Amino acid sequence: MAKIEKTNAARLLDRAKIGYELIPYTVDESDLAATHVAEELGEDIAQVFKTLILRGDRTGHFVCVVPGDCEVDLKKAAKLSGNKSAQMIPMKELLPTTGYIRGGCSPIGMKKRFPTFIHLSCEGFEAIYISAGVRGLQLKLAPRDLIAYTDAVVADLISENE
Repeated sequence: MAKIEKTNAARLLDRAKIGYELIPYTVDESDLAATHVAEELGEDIAQVFKTLILRGDRTGHFVCVVPGDCEVDLKKAAKLSGNKSAQMIPMKELLPTTGYIRGGCSPIGMKKRFPTFIHLSCEGFEAIYISAGVRGLQLKLAPRDLIAYTDAVVADLISENE
């Protein structure tokens, strides 16, 4: 098996002495959805979290980490982050803002530390999956470690109908 190159996110976790596993998966450029990642990993989609970058009208950028098959409730996210309204940032702003590309955005190791919010369902799992910072590689780690490392606020971030 080919050696897995450590990503910046993995090196930051090493430095913080946080345990994790790097899990490679096959990338389908035409399907970057978290549901595809979960299928590739053979894991429950509820355990595979995606990282979304939003911009609030008052506080600027912030990060939401939600289960892969869910949508962020923009009203809830805005309120939690101290904003009146919030929107997903345009795709073209993702790389310059975070240093990551779509399908490879990790809540760990962005160009800057942004306020981070993670959906409360993460606490129901021993381990969750998040992007390791590149397409084709996931980090498997304990949610409490992710919460502590990113100073995340655990909250209900998703739409009611999900």
